[in-house]
This record gives sequence, C-alpha cells and structure tokens, in this order.
Amino acid sequence: MKFRDWYLKIAVVSAIIGGSMEFFMIKTGFYDKVSVLEAEKRAYENSPEAKAIRDALNPWRHQDAEARKNA
Repeated sequence: MKFRDWYLKIAVVSAIIGGSMEFFMIKTGFYDKVSVLEAEKRAYENSPEAKAIRDALNPWRHQDAEARKNA
C-alpha cells in the first residue's frame, strides 16, 4: 500500500484525540450529568401531565385510533 504510513499517522492522531475527549468527559462528570438528565426526561415523558399535553397537541388522535382499529 502506497500511503500506509500516512493512514497509520491519521489513525494514531485520531485515537489520541478521541481518547483525550473521553478522558475530559469522564473527568468533568459529563456522563453523570447526562445520566441524570436522561432519567429526568424519561420520568417526565411517562408522567400523566406529559400524556395530557401530548393528547392535547395531537388533533388527529381520534383518527389515528380509528385507523388502528380498522387495520
């Protein structure tokens, strides 16, 4: 392969950059914060208030239910 050393250099630099980004996210607590935000989001999406808002904002909900019954 003609450009093997060039591809090897790109691979090494990419691995170093990716590893340093992961290290930064671990050290700053990024994954902990994202886990908490995702848990809060899922809890809200499953709440009765969120269901009421989804139902109120979907003017076609009755047609969707009828289409599912007929299918």
